[in-house]
Amino acid sequence: MSNSSFPNEFLLLPFAGTRELQLLHFGLFLGIYLAALLGNGLILTAVACDHRLHTPMYFFLLNLALLDLGTITTTVPKAMANFLWDTRIISYLECVAQIFFFFFFLSAEFFLLIIMAYDRYIAICKPLQYGTVMDSRTCVNMAAAVWGSTFLYAVLHTAKTISLPLCQGNALDQFFCEVPQILKLSCSDAYLREVGLLVVSVSLSFGCFVFLVLSYVQIFRAVLRIPSVHGRNKAFSTCLPHLVVVSLFLSTATFTYLKPPSISSSSLNLLLAVLYSVVPPAVNPLIYSMRNQELKDAVWKLMTGGFSEAIN
Repeated sequence: MSNSSFPNEFLLLPFAGTRELQLLHFGLFLGIYLAALLGNGLILTAVACDHRLHTPMYFFLLNLALLDLGTITTTVPKAMANFLWDTRIISYLECVAQIFFFFFFLSAEFFLLIIMAYDRYIAICKPLQYGTVMDSRTCVNMAAAVWGSTFLYAVLHTAKTISLPLCQGNALDQFFCEVPQILKLSCSDAYLREVGLLVVSVSLSFGCFVFLVLSYVQIFRAVLRIPSVHGRNKAFSTCLPHLVVVSLFLSTATFTYLKPPSISSSSLNLLLAVLYSVVPPAVNPLIYSMRNQELKDAVWKLMTGGFSEAIN
């Protein structure tokens, strides 16, 4: 690849023009990042240490926490460094790394959420078959398939993106290296191949979304047939958090990539990027633990146990 086909560095979109606002944004992003580290770290530790949580649902939740940590670590630390040091520059290698890891973690999270919906469907609609269908080996194979396939998918996307010749400058209309913003800098029809790949990806994602909707239709029908109020509440407590997480993730990500160019603006792009790449990793642990008593008990036991050990 020649040096002229891809810049040595890019200029990211600044959040603010004054030093005070930059430091304010640094503090805001730092708080969100620390909340994501704490929340997802507690879930990882609680699921790993509490044998009562060694079930398929919590195994997939552990994988989701790992992906959330990866997603927010891909974008936020670099943005915080730029806020702190008053710069907009991101190097070529950093940009390529962001493209790869962002596609990897984000696509893996999407397909993992689909698998988690399938897990809830089997647990609620076919409870007698749950132990057979969702055994430990099947769960590990599903998780491995998600991690492996999305790794190859990210490699393909990254290779196609960095092979594009760019001649529209090096200023990106985003606070990290986002593929749609890089495509705007392309100076040839070669970008249509990447657009075609994105269209195929969106079509596949739409098919998965239809599967998810049909699964939840069956889930809610089964839940409403449960005679006891306690049984319905317990079933809803495992489904509603997942549904909230999926809705937040899909609505913001879909609107980001499919919104008409006529309503595109720098401020809107920034807001949407924060909503689908920064906020979910920080709030997902709270959403999942809000109505899940088992998880809350495990986290509380972990926190109080660690505090007691520290005192002793």
